Amino acid sequence: MPRGEGKFLIKQRAFLKLFMIKFVEENKLYGMQAMDELKATFKQYGYEPNHSEIYRSLHELIDDGILKRQKKLQEGAKYKEVVIYQFDDYEKAKLYKKQVKADLDRSMGLLRKALEDVY
Repeated sequence: MPRGEGKFLIKQRAFLKLFMIKFVEENKLYGMQAMDELKATFKQYGYEPNHSEIYRSLHELIDDGILKRQKKLQEGAKYKEVVIYQFDDYEKAKLYKKQVKADLDRSMGLLRKALEDVY
C-alpha cells in the first residue's frame, strides 16, 4: 500500500483488511464470523461493511500472499466443508499492518485538525 500521497483518508478496503489480519491473529478463522463481529463492532458508528467488501478484502489478502484458504470438515458434520483463513506469510501481514498504521495516523491528524479548526 503506497504512502498517503494524494489520499485524503484511509480506504475502506485497507481498513477491512487490517481487521481481517487481526481476526486471524486471534484465531477467528471464518469469514462469516469476521463479518458478524465487524458489523456488531462498528454498528454504533453507523458503519456496516457489506458481505462483498469483506470477502474482497479477504481475497486481496490471499492474492497478496498474506493469507491462505483451507477447507476442512465442519465439526459434527460428515460431509459439510467450511473455509478457514490462516496466515500464508505473517511477516507480510506485519508489514501491511505497519503501512496501514502510518495511513491511520495521517488520517487521524487530518480529522483532528478539522475538529479543532472548524468546531
